[in-house]
Amino acid sequence: MNHPVKQITALGFPWETSDPFLFCVHHEDFYPKGNKDLGPESTLEGRNLGNDFTIKDGFRMYHGTTVPGFPAHPHRGFETVTIAKKGLVDHSDSIGAAGRFGNGDVQWMTAGRGVQHSEMFPLLNDKEANPFELFQIWLNLPKSKKMVDPHFAMLWKEDIPVYEQLDDNGNKTIVDVIAGELNNLKAVNPAPDSWASDPANEIAIWTIRMEADAVFKLPKASEGVNRRLYFYKGDSLKIASKAVPIYHAVRLGVDQEVLVENGAEEAQLLLLQGRPIDEPVVQHGPFVMNTAQEIQNTMHVFQSTQFGGWPWPSHDHVHAKDAGRFAKFADGSIVKK
Repeated sequence: MNHPVKQITALGFPWETSDPFLFCVHHEDFYPKGNKDLGPESTLEGRNLGNDFTIKDGFRMYHGTTVPGFPAHPHRGFETVTIAKKGLVDHSDSIGAAGRFGNGDVQWMTAGRGVQHSEMFPLLNDKEANPFELFQIWLNLPKSKKMVDPHFAMLWKEDIPVYEQLDDNGNKTIVDVIAGELNNLKAVNPAPDSWASDPANEIAIWTIRMEADAVFKLPKASEGVNRRLYFYKGDSLKIASKAVPIYHAVRLGVDQEVLVENGAEEAQLLLLQGRPIDEPVVQHGPFVMNTAQEIQNTMHVFQSTQFGGWPWPSHDHVHAKDAGRFAKFADGSIVKK
């Protein structure tokens, strides 16, 4: 039987992915206490505001100038899955949907034929630091779904299935099953037009936490499915007896169970898995289509329509400090948590 570890690569920014995934980035920032505008209560001098991706004083502002984050920008032709592990994200978009989510919540957005959205990181705590950690994952759409209507969904922390396993020595592994299925534990439904909505595509998005010295077996998947495991926090790890350095990704075969053995510190990992769409990918920034002509058409449509325009007071809109966790959908319905 072939060794399941096919490739080990250092993690960069962003992280390398396999079809059907397009992009994965891990943000971790240690924001100070917030000010009255929900931005950092510290000087922003010496930063390249508007394009601040260099960690200074423990944090970045990204494209934000008052509140850190990503003001209004367009997408077409794929989906974003945003896992807010720590801190809060304020979402606003061009179809009128909005929300505040975080501390374990996940947002699943189908850009489809085109949407603008903003993702701002309000610093609500004005007494203490505001730690922040987030994954954003881009999942491609097949040609048949690239022009579907945009869709915005929330997967609240309280609803995300959690798989727990004790190994023979009592060491625990905890898996948040954001997409897919693990030992008959099924994730909540993804967005309806997603590649993940068909179980035959075996999409899995799992965040994994292993106690020190814990041992865990990854299950098999079907032939042709792509799988990558990202080891981003911890000390040391062995996968099928092969040592994996911290902050490295492993491309894995799926034709056999794979033993993961953690080292002397807690480890945190991300697993991305899925059957490839196996169609041409032509990407221009936030637009992902199948041909260069489709990209040109997309740019023309966005320039002329702005994908419906921007209905919010500013491109870096944040919600009221006391808004709490909520989702407002395009049909006007509101969910509060």
